[in-house]
Amino acid sequence: MGTIAGNLAFNIKIKFLYFIIAIIIMGTVVFMLNLLAVRNPRFGKWIAGEPATLIQKGRILEESMERMGYSLDSLKQALRGKDIFNIDEVECAILEINGSLSVLKKEQYQNATKQDLPLLPSAESVPIELVYDGKILYDNLSKHPYNDEWLMAELQKRNLVVFDISYAVVGTKGNLYIDLIKDQSRE
Repeated sequence: MGTIAGNLAFNIKIKFLYFIIAIIIMGTVVFMLNLLAVRNPRFGKWIAGEPATLIQKGRILEESMERMGYSLDSLKQALRGKDIFNIDEVECAILEINGSLSVLKKEQYQNATKQDLPLLPSAESVPIELVYDGKILYDNLSKHPYNDEWLMAELQKRNLVVFDISYAVVGTKGNLYIDLIKDQSRE
């Protein structure tokens, strides 16, 4: 499609109608192939291919790499793109049909998650906007544990009124952040 459009821009000897016909034919062929690929998985594998395993159980599969036309340098470069500089860290690597590399690290090299650590669940939530441009956002106050009495008490502690506030939000850890219209902020 790009080549057809490029020729349309630079080749003035060919009639415009031929470019339109070529784009319609190419678009129809692409649409039909995609439709066939969705309806028939075997045909889809034939059109798009299927993922190829390049590393399995920590061992590089040279036959698979050769069949895919993937060199060891390309593999190392793709692994570096995943922040893996030592091939020994990789349990499994799969070359996807879109050209990206999916990697599973060996267990001892995997990053720890909160689920792995013996931590108590935190009370963090999404930030809740309370005031925007000097106006209280009552919809947000009614859906959360913070109400207008709580907000007014917090503002009174800071000697503020709603009209002076450009933006006020309760953060993920329950802290109130206030930005004043006059380019001063208080927390």
